[in-house]
Amino acid sequence: MDHLDRLTDSCGLIQHAIYSLPRRDSGYTTDDNARALRLCARLHANHPGPQMLERVARYLGFLQFAQCAGGAFHNFLNYQRGWLDVKGCDDCQGQTVRALAEVLASDLPNDFRLLARELLVALVPTLIDMRSPRAQAYVVLAWDHLKRANLSDSATLENVAWCAARQLVECFDRCRSPDWQWFEPRMTYANAVLPHALFVAARHWPAERYRSVAETTFRFLDRETTSEGVFWPIGNEGWHAPRQSKAMHDQQPVEAATMAEAAREAYDVCRADEFLTTLRRANAWFHGENSLREPLADDTRGACCDGLHASGLNRNQGAESTLAYLWSEFHASDTQREQDAGALADTTSG
Repeated sequence: MDHLDRLTDSCGLIQHAIYSLPRRDSGYTTDDNARALRLCARLHANHPGPQMLERVARYLGFLQFAQCAGGAFHNFLNYQRGWLDVKGCDDCQGQTVRALAEVLASDLPNDFRLLARELLVALVPTLIDMRSPRAQAYVVLAWDHLKRANLSDSATLENVAWCAARQLVECFDRCRSPDWQWFEPRMTYANAVLPHALFVAARHWPAERYRSVAETTFRFLDRETTSEGVFWPIGNEGWHAPRQSKAMHDQQPVEAATMAEAAREAYDVCRADEFLTTLRRANAWFHGENSLREPLADDTRGACCDGLHASGLNRNQGAESTLAYLWSEFHASDTQREQDAGALADTTSG
């Protein structure tokens, strides 16, 4: 966690870095602080202690500061502590509700969870009106986390999550064609969160089409992002549209992290080893199994370069990239522990 701590000051997580140093003039974003809060709340369950608790308090305090009078959240804060927007985009609200759900479902101190509940309840009217497919996916994932923890708070989000899942299927039906099995007219960023949300929905509402759409779209995404035997995500220098070659460069760490997380959910739902292969391939992207055969991750400090260009690494190590790497490592190690435990149980019973 060394690099994450370096990027964090008394206010919150600074957005960008110059090489490994925080770039203070880039300010802060709520979605980065929400990602950091979600990670640290999750890690607190396995590594409780005053330092992890202080991280959670810092990022949760940032979210409290970011909430607008109407319940939505600002996103962009400058280094002088002035908000640069009237209200953050839908995806910002979606990232935030995931983080608040993580805190609510945790064993963190009661006052942390009480604050998270207040922030989430105030946010619900904003969530109902969101139209971004990714934001809708984040709502489904947040609701699922509360539901799995058997929290009554899940009832607050259940109808919103059900409508969001239905809208994702409608997006797929509008955009799909025989050679384009996707939710949108082009693939852009954080693509894997869309099938991920439908794998989650399939567990709760098996009578719907969620699983079939999730499998179809995830396998399509997996094919489109596997080249030369490695994970090769859609680059954001042009994205990817039907009957066109995908953008090969400016590959972003968030693509690998969301792919790994979605693959883990796909495996949990389908129990097919192909999804474990996808997870490992996405995680290996950080460690040099990529188009440039160069590692992006610095394992000693928990840092990650900002992406892959045609000419080489983007050696800046900003917040989103570092959090993507840390989340990918979490999912890979958590899956490996589960596999090892299952193998040990089989050996013992045998």
